[in-house]
Amino acid sequence: MTSSLANSISSLNSVAMGDKKADLVLKNCSLLSVYTREIIPKIQIAIINDRIAYVGPDAGHTIGTKTTIIDVKEKYVGPGFADPHLHIDQFVLPSELAKKSLLCGVTSLFSDPIDIVSVSGYKGFQEFLKLGEDLPIRIFQVVPGGLPVDEKFSNSKTLSLSQEKLAIKHPHVLGLGEVFSWTKVTLRDPKTMKSLSAMLEMNCIINGHTAGASEKKLNAYVASGILSCHEPLNFDQVLERLRLGMSIMIREGSIRRDLKEIIPCVLSHGTSLDRLMFCSDGLDPIDIVKYGHIDHCVRESIKLGLNPIDAISMASKNCFDYYNMSKDLGGIAPGKLADILIFDDLKSIKPNKVFVGGKLVVSNGSIVTSIKKKIIPTWIKKTVKLNKLSTNDFDIKSKKKSIIANTIFMQTEIITKLGSAELFTKEGNVLTSLDRDVWKVAAFDRIHGTNKHAIGFLENFGADIGAFASTWSFHENDMIVIGSNDSDMSIAANTLIKNQGGLVVIKSGKIIASLPLQLAGIISTDSFEKVLSNFEQINNSIVDSGCKFSRPHLIPLFLPFLALPSIRILSGGIVDVKRRSYINPIS
Repeated sequence: MTSSLANSISSLNSVAMGDKKADLVLKNCSLLSVYTREIIPKIQIAIINDRIAYVGPDAGHTIGTKTTIIDVKEKYVGPGFADPHLHIDQFVLPSELAKKSLLCGVTSLFSDPIDIVSVSGYKGFQEFLKLGEDLPIRIFQVVPGGLPVDEKFSNSKTLSLSQEKLAIKHPHVLGLGEVFSWTKVTLRDPKTMKSLSAMLEMNCIINGHTAGASEKKLNAYVASGILSCHEPLNFDQVLERLRLGMSIMIREGSIRRDLKEIIPCVLSHGTSLDRLMFCSDGLDPIDIVKYGHIDHCVRESIKLGLNPIDAISMASKNCFDYYNMSKDLGGIAPGKLADILIFDDLKSIKPNKVFVGGKLVVSNGSIVTSIKKKIIPTWIKKTVKLNKLSTNDFDIKSKKKSIIANTIFMQTEIITKLGSAELFTKEGNVLTSLDRDVWKVAAFDRIHGTNKHAIGFLENFGADIGAFASTWSFHENDMIVIGSNDSDMSIAANTLIKNQGGLVVIKSGKIIASLPLQLAGIISTDSFEKVLSNFEQINNSIVDSGCKFSRPHLIPLFLPFLALPSIRILSGGIVDVKRRSYINPIS
């Protein structure tokens, strides 16, 4: 339980004056001051309970017989890093993610659990809050601000206005998550505007998502109280948003990496750094192991020419300034919570020691604190509400010998366009064509138990497999099945129904790779190491078989995503996003 500053001032004051003794003193610190942009040598830091009481040249007056003293030996000491925007309802449990993030010096996570809500609504949101509590890392949450993406087509669950107001009362819920359907704001959608007004009345933060917005539309969005964005692709977009008073979270994560495009321009322009932060927007297990977390952003920015203290300020102070939490976190100073990193050097940016609330949680590259495994209720592990499927469930009927199919043409793993292909039929069922690289793709409602589903065609996938299926998709969470034949598609689907979620690859009737996602069909309850291994096998099995894309797991993830161009598939049908209309799979 984190102490409040209001309840701590007496003891902090007493230790600072020497009338009471500290629990912990760090000696011989080379302090990285984010407040003065300087490295201050031979500093001593006194801590009582979970807060800092004294920062100065001599903490001797705070040392008693029970005080623990650590000689830092002139190593660099700075504040814990924060990721101001990421989705932690992915891949692994918060407790498993905490281990990896802490090793990277990330002591605070600002979570936007949009997918857990899209699957299981307010009840799931409450359960996810519990999973993020009592961990040796700080997890702050926001109410998802983007559901439903488009009421005309979306199948996701969401929170009512009254549930949003209830959620905000939780001490770890800070405001509204990314409002990524910005047209709802510019068109003044009634529910969206009521939600924004309610958040502003409660003095809550509102996070933004302004991809594609500019000029008057961007002005209208900002004027509606939304003051951050993690979507700028280049410096011009950063500058436009900064000039309108927004804060920018430079994204460097598994979906996209923008750091190298933006940081050099920031430096050459001489732009103020006060409203710039780093964020990941979410990391897959491979990237966490390969790159790290926010430490990677700091490290890369320094390589690009950023002053190390400025980079650390963007990774710490600026985040907490944005979230109006600067009295508690963001720097090393009296009164602040003692989230402290100790670095051997300012090049590798790998913390040798990590303290959270004055407690040592990482030492010499290892977690040195216990992380309790949470009890997960049975109901949230039973969200794939589908009966067993047969090959007939993947039929697309036609009485003609050949047809012209409307295809979802994959330009990247994420972006699609409308394609066209001639296909032949057999016994009234339209067949796929590996010669033309045309596959079937299906979307099943697995949340509401409606049996609603849609079948279409996918083009430019290129893998020599039978089927690839997933229960995790942004932010609809339909079950998506891609296949070269109906038999393997049914096997893939039934495997996920039996397992109650995950990703699976089938070839010739056999499972060749599987990643179980037992919690709500989107999160694994297995260890990080096991999830990493399974995730690598999923991608490798598809890539090695000839897939045209290096990250094939993103394809089912984004196929139902209505916030990107151009053709999407959901359980209700194939959607032309720009025209906001359904498309028949056969022309």
